Amino acid sequence: MKAFEVNFDGLVGPTHNYAGLSYGNVASERHQNLIAQPRTAALQGLTKMKALSDMGLVQGLLPPHERPHMPTLRALGFTGTEAQMLAKAAQEAPTLLSAVSSASPMWTANAATVSSSADTPDRKVHFTPANLNAKFHRSIEHPGTGRALRAIFANEEHFVVHNAVPSCPHFGDEGAANHTRLCASYDSPAVELYVYGQIALNAEAPRPMKYPARQTLESCQAIARLHGLQEHQVVFAQQNPAVIDQGVFHNDVIAVGNRNVLFYHEEAFLNTDEVLAEIDRKLVGADLIPVCITNDELSVAEAIASYLFNSQLISLDDDNMALIVPKECEDSTTVRQLLDRLVQDTSNPINKVVVMDLKQSMRNGGGPACLRLRVALNEQEIQAVSNCIITPALFEDLTAWVEKHYRDELAQQDLADPSLLNESRTALDELTRILGVGSIYDFQHPGMR
Repeated sequence: MKAFEVNFDGLVGPTHNYAGLSYGNVASERHQNLIAQPRTAALQGLTKMKALSDMGLVQGLLPPHERPHMPTLRALGFTGTEAQMLAKAAQEAPTLLSAVSSASPMWTANAATVSSSADTPDRKVHFTPANLNAKFHRSIEHPGTGRALRAIFANEEHFVVHNAVPSCPHFGDEGAANHTRLCASYDSPAVELYVYGQIALNAEAPRPMKYPARQTLESCQAIARLHGLQEHQVVFAQQNPAVIDQGVFHNDVIAVGNRNVLFYHEEAFLNTDEVLAEIDRKLVGADLIPVCITNDELSVAEAIASYLFNSQLISLDDDNMALIVPKECEDSTTVRQLLDRLVQDTSNPINKVVVMDLKQSMRNGGGPACLRLRVALNEQEIQAVSNCIITPALFEDLTAWVEKHYRDELAQQDLADPSLLNESRTALDELTRILGVGSIYDFQHPGMR
């Protein structure tokens, strides 16, 4: 049965702000305390979704999480009315308030790791939400992510949603930002590339010295087991610790793959030749096409600044691919010239570049690839997904919803405003009705606020 890669983009939430919470993410730290524009951010994301849908791709979305997340503040000892809790948190622990208000679930590349039904022994699509335990503000996401995934992929005939692996340093998991499915076609068996930053239980193994490695080998192995994958279906590759220390906090900042093409920087992996050889050996029905960018062509620093590798690599048809790049790539002369050479090179199928303005997301360190979770689905599975596939009508409804509910600007001090909490809840309650996903938020259940 014919299958498609469906991109489920994160819909930017009403509390989009710049708190600089993500140590190791250079852009996030650099733009700390800027005034954010939630409405613009959400509309930029929707425009991207609509553009890919108009290109003929199947495009979905994942809803925002509820923020500020009051149950987390209560669990941390804040009491009183919700307005009092917000005021106390702003006065006594402003960083905690920023954390429970973060709109970081918009980057759905971190939502989960996904295995296609073409790869799993039960012929179901398997999801494992990422525990994201390297950062507190992201570690509170996986329960909400699990509820959203179970609502959208509710048909148990086709889908399995696991719990996150244990939230401890040994099993640090950042989801699909460190995972790539490589295949001859979306309906054919694949080799799944899991990229880790460190081996948690081996103190002698290479690891970065400046910034933390967020993904462990142990979590990759656990997820592969949960999904029923066998040795011939997986490749475990270590990310180069030196690039993590330069700000490459996820593999999708330095490499991106689609079908049998892997577009990467030469500094992306340790033991690159061995990794490529293993992928090529295990890939069924096609030869791997490695597209390597060298240091001479582009430094790691400029790759991070432009987010070239945090692009989406998509199939336009069986023979042609396009890179969906952030506007920052167009603004860099070096990257622009590199892309011109890339699309003219007939040795690879990448022959088109599409530029997207995602400045609001980029300032927090999230480009096109961060904003989407790739899910390979066949025609029956697409039909089984709830109303989260972008259509012209849904795009119009969501645009009107954003225009109605989102603020033009948001500063850090605004996070303590009880009106923002009420505005966000009103918006999300309406969104669940638009999407038909039911009551997936804590505030929709009495006693859970």
